[in-house]
Amino acid sequence: METSTNDPARQARAAAAGLVAAALALATGELVAGFSVRFTSPVVAVGDAVIDRVPASVKDWAIDTFGTNDKVALVVGILVVAALAGGLLGILAARRPLAGAAGIVGFGVVGALAAVAEPDASGLAWIPSASAALVGAPAIAWLAPRSGVPADTRSDAAADSRRQFILGSTAMLAGAAIFGSTGRWLQGRASAVASRMAVVLPMPRRAAPPVPAGADLGLRGVEPWQTPISDFYRIDVNLVVPQVPAETWRLRVHGMVERELVLTYDELLAREMVEEDITLCCVSNEVGGDLIGTARWLGTRLDDLLAEAGVDPEADQVVGRSTDGFTVGFPVSVLDDGRPALVAVGMNGEPLPIRHGFPARLVVPGLYGYVSATKWLSEIELTRFDRFETYWIERNWAVEGPVKVMSRIDTPRDGATIARGRVAVAGVAWAQPVGVAAVEVRVDDGPWVEARLGEEVNRHTWRQWVHEWDATPGRHLLTVRATDHDGQTQTAERAAPVPSGATGWHQVVVEIG
Repeated sequence: METSTNDPARQARAAAAGLVAAALALATGELVAGFSVRFTSPVVAVGDAVIDRVPASVKDWAIDTFGTNDKVALVVGILVVAALAGGLLGILAARRPLAGAAGIVGFGVVGALAAVAEPDASGLAWIPSASAALVGAPAIAWLAPRSGVPADTRSDAAADSRRQFILGSTAMLAGAAIFGSTGRWLQGRASAVASRMAVVLPMPRRAAPPVPAGADLGLRGVEPWQTPISDFYRIDVNLVVPQVPAETWRLRVHGMVERELVLTYDELLAREMVEEDITLCCVSNEVGGDLIGTARWLGTRLDDLLAEAGVDPEADQVVGRSTDGFTVGFPVSVLDDGRPALVAVGMNGEPLPIRHGFPARLVVPGLYGYVSATKWLSEIELTRFDRFETYWIERNWAVEGPVKVMSRIDTPRDGATIARGRVAVAGVAWAQPVGVAAVEVRVDDGPWVEARLGEEVNRHTWRQWVHEWDATPGRHLLTVRATDHDGQTQTAERAAPVPSGATGWHQVVVEIG
């Protein structure tokens, strides 16, 4: 009995064969990537290439849609595309095995090119992708043709082919599971977890004062004044968090300086350490968004470090460079006002979490992270804006990124239904490094009413606020705005995060029963 190549059941089996071969190929790439820190797995290589090359508007959409899960969404997307491609190649390979194998090789070439194109790539970064292709190509060429024998075909040859397909698929899936899990384990051994656990942070020479009891109003639904590390936002361009052991880490201060400095981690910890409460905010934060948090940072002052290096008067840009080549830059003049910019090593009483930049990162109050917050810091270079463009500036974001005066309603939530009576309308406001002087709330088109502020800790942190509203039945629009200590009031004009941060008043609609 002869079966058409267009038979749906036969095509489904062929697609399954391609999917199995693709899984084995990717798992092989993960396994080989675990053998050396100089290797890059195909998924990571392609993911990093996507992050570096998609337009800023797409990245902003991803952050707005998925928040801090944007990297997970990208990985899932890559795997879905790989699965679809594997299925299509399986259908092709059932009729033309060499063509299906060539397709797998083509994807291996894409992964290899993406791996070697990374800024910090070694000359061997392509090996995992090549290994994936070398395993996946013969796997699909062997398995897919054996998927096409109909179940009702009665012959010894057909039975043998079916048996080979079932046993081969099972063996390849088992291999994929073993290779993939072993590869992830091997890559995990290269993590910086043990290095971080061995760190004993020094006592600060100048500790931050205790947070006043009145800073946190203790209102349900309002984010705590100090953001727990587990809740602190993470936005960066890394698909996989860099693992940098403190024992081999170095910080180089160079460029337009009188004396180049190179510090080990121990030498950095031996410098004068200070504690500072500072609020950081991502430029991708939408109006009312949660890509913002406050922590107590421990580190050495950046201005002291640069003074020791001796900054050339012609230098106008401080560039922070990560271990993976990512760069940010901000004006040297930002440091002239005495703001406590830090090379930070601690966060909320702990060594920096790996995902937040261990061993060291830059923390500069009053600037969005895209121009200041270098995590996994490896270099500080003094240069000029007309000589060097950093990562996000090359992608058409604004050259300078001062934080805007903003406020947010945390409670009640948009769309909430609430009983009539006294309702606490509350949230947070920020205006680093000037500080929040006032917050006002408006109900519908009524007058602006000044809210009660939590106690100000310093002008580099946000402030909580609350307005006790005597709510009347019906649907109501609540609006908030803030004013800083310089008298600048948050603008009502709506603007997207690109290119220099979102603007506009945060509003929520509530139903009072």
